[in-house]
Amino acid sequence: MQDLSFSKTDQERIVAAIHAAEMATSGEVRVHIEKNCPETDVMERAKQVFAQLGMHQTALKNGVLFYLAVGDRKFAVLGDKGIDESVPTGFWDSIRDQMRAHFVNQAFSEGLSVGIEQAGQQLKKYFPRQDNDTNELSDDISFG
Repeated sequence: MQDLSFSKTDQERIVAAIHAAEMATSGEVRVHIEKNCPETDVMERAKQVFAQLGMHQTALKNGVLFYLAVGDRKFAVLGDKGIDESVPTGFWDSIRDQMRAHFVNQAFSEGLSVGIEQAGQQLKKYFPRQDNDTNELSDDISFG
């Protein structure tokens, strides 16, 4: 199911941000968008989606999920075990804050694109792209 608040141009912009981020890191980025979050805790829902999308199956455990429930105005950024063990505490805070600054103005595709770009730049320090890097996860946006 596709969320109509994201135009084709919006979606192309987000996918382009994923491609650009993945050129800097071996990390794998996914975006999942829903109208409403069926869980009280947005991080719990992000964990469910992470599992549903098979993101835990990356070789280096370096998948990153950007989860957005547009109607509920909730979002989460969730990194897999390999990322969490490598990055410092508070790693996602500035990315989250930059995204929120766009989201409060209903600029969802811009906020996601900025967050993804920042994640790619930060993750290259911990998971630099290798010459033999393969794209382990789809770059397409999933909709719930």
